[in-house]
Amino acid sequence: MEWMNELFEQYGYVLLFFGLFTESLALPFPGELAMAIAGHMAFFGKSNYWLDMMYAFSGATLGTTITYALGRKLGTPFFEKYGKYILLNKQRFAKLADWFGKYGSKILLVSYFIPGFRHFTGYMSGVLNIRFRTFLLFNHVGALVWVIFYVSIGRLFGAQLEQLLHLISVYSRIAVAILVVALALVLFFKMRRSRLANKAELEKAPPAKTELAESERLTGQEQVVQAHSR
Repeated sequence: MEWMNELFEQYGYVLLFFGLFTESLALPFPGELAMAIAGHMAFFGKSNYWLDMMYAFSGATLGTTITYALGRKLGTPFFEKYGKYILLNKQRFAKLADWFGKYGSKILLVSYFIPGFRHFTGYMSGVLNIRFRTFLLFNHVGALVWVIFYVSIGRLFGAQLEQLLHLISVYSRIAVAILVVALALVLFFKMRRSRLANKAELEKAPPAKTELAESERLTGQEQVVQAHSR
């Protein structure tokens, strides 16, 4: 959080605007954290609460409007071929298209709150030829709610924000560590079970071969006996 505070002190609203604009283009930027810190600084009188929301909203909506135009102009073939360079691979493209198919353009109202989704809503809306007026309505209302929520969180918690973010960071690391250990255990037991299954199959194989050999030997003896009997 300290590095973000330092950037805000140097660049202020410009950072907020271009940061949210950059994130809307599917480029990496911690949008929620930036807005929360902006609200945090507004609590201490280092920024203006209303200007924080205005710059954040303007950056986010300008970015998604540009990506809408790009999606509409470039179309599906372009993103199926080059989308991987902005992390929009074929699987994610198909998943997002399926979501739009299920919920329609109204999903834009909540898309900003869905991790890994809001970065591509502009592109997908354009590719799917959603009406521009419909896109503007739902996208901008969703962006406004998103901005108000995170800037207000920063302002509401004020002095406690740093402690809150620290706790989130600590417990996030613990959660990640637990997840890694759990995955490692799952893989370990899965590999062990696979090895035991292979071992069991190998142990069963020799008797089967022995029985086959014995059957062939007896068959051969019977043929010899039949030959002598003739």
